Amino acid sequence: MSVAIPIVDLSEFQQHKREFAKQLGQQYQQFGFVGFVNHGIDDELLNNARRVFTDFFALDKAVKEQYEKPEIARVRGYTGYGVEQAKGFTQPDLKELWHIGREMSDDNPYPDVLLPNLWPDEVPAMREHGYALFQALEAVGQKILAALALYLDLDEDWFVDKTDHGTSILRALHYPPIIDAEPGQVRAAQHEDINLITLLVGSEQAGLEILSRSGEWIPITTIEGTIVVNIGDMLQRLSNHCLPSTTHRVVNPDSPAAKQSRYSMPFFMHLNPEFVLQTLPSCIDEQHPNRYQPISAYDYLMERLREIKLT
Repeated sequence: MSVAIPIVDLSEFQQHKREFAKQLGQQYQQFGFVGFVNHGIDDELLNNARRVFTDFFALDKAVKEQYEKPEIARVRGYTGYGVEQAKGFTQPDLKELWHIGREMSDDNPYPDVLLPNLWPDEVPAMREHGYALFQALEAVGQKILAALALYLDLDEDWFVDKTDHGTSILRALHYPPIIDAEPGQVRAAQHEDINLITLLVGSEQAGLEILSRSGEWIPITTIEGTIVVNIGDMLQRLSNHCLPSTTHRVVNPDSPAAKQSRYSMPFFMHLNPEFVLQTLPSCIDEQHPNRYQPISAYDYLMERLREIKLT
């Protein structure tokens, strides 16, 4: 069975904010994933980013490994094939990836956390096109967070000063042709995202599946030009599961697609390191008691990075 996720016109938020927010929250409760059109990111920007990331992943393994930094939990630069491993699994995912974070000025409040980006000499255009995509996706993410804030009975701009120096990450993903997978090993084992929301572009290829509320795996098909956005565990925690995160995975396709590379470019929107993840009072009542103890966004992030073997 292949079910299309809800598709939402983001431009309508400005005309009908409260109604838009209410419907969006309900869609997230039902599906966990929502597609957005009229988001304002043009095809040229996406194609340029796709091209530079594809060029990088085509480099020799030894060249790519020069940009792998396990000492900083691989939060910048390259992560090699077969390194990341989903929580609770013993086999690594069949993928390699590149991380781009926020570019900070001299007044960086967290120089040991908000680290400088790495830029490969072999693909000089990555800095321009990769970071342009980071900025564009963050702007779209702020609009979506504004709608979700209204849904949670918060001010529309509630998330702005809580994410303005967040540890957000643009992740370029390459799933190479499958030639050496062990039994049961997949491109990305089932997991939930760590962050507030994830914005996914480059997702038109088959493989992404979400776990429905009834426990069925549903293949997700998307329309070209759509940004697919899902709730992460930080927002689930903050909202006391009013906005639940959704388990998802990337399965191995049948031949001949298994012999082809798959690419995607998710943007993980994170909170500022010092922000304390503490359940919103509006999300607690007698029927929904508080599930969580407070923890800083950075401590929670590092806890989860350890679980998936990145540090």
